[in-house]
Parts: sequence; structure tokens; C-alpha cells
Amino acid sequence: MDAVDSLMLDAKQAIMDEHHRRFQTLRQEERWEEALQQIPVTLSCATDLLKESLRVLEEALDLQNPSSDSSISSSPNRK
Repeated sequence: MDAVDSLMLDAKQAIMDEHHRRFQTLRQEERWEEALQQIPVTLSCATDLLKESLRVLEEALDLQNPSSDSSISSSPNRK
């Protein structure tokens, strides 16, 4: 993982944390409709963060085992 990957993951984590904080605030204030509207945004950010984390992990594995033909990214269940 290089500095760019680290910065990207940190930024995506901060964005996801902010959306989650907003959802929690709306829920605590009982602003249910707005809280419900915030859920897909928060989940989208979490999905983006997880995908980026997986990409970084796959790259790290590829660097560790460059000759391996059975990497995670070639798995048939990988989307």
C-alpha cells in the first residue's frame, strides 16, 4: 500500500464516517424521513470504502505472490 492508497482510504473513511454521523444525528432528532433518505447514501459510501479496501488488499497479495495464478481477483465469485 502506497501513500496514495492510504490517503484514498482515509478520505473514503472520513466521508463514510460523516454520513454515518449525519444519519445518527437525524435518528436521534427523530427526523425519520430524512434519516431514511440518508441510509442509501451511507451504505453507498460504505460499499465504496469496502471495494477500495479490497482493491488495495488484492494488489498487496498480487505483489506478495506475483506468479500465483489463483489470485482472489480471478475467483469466479468475484464481481
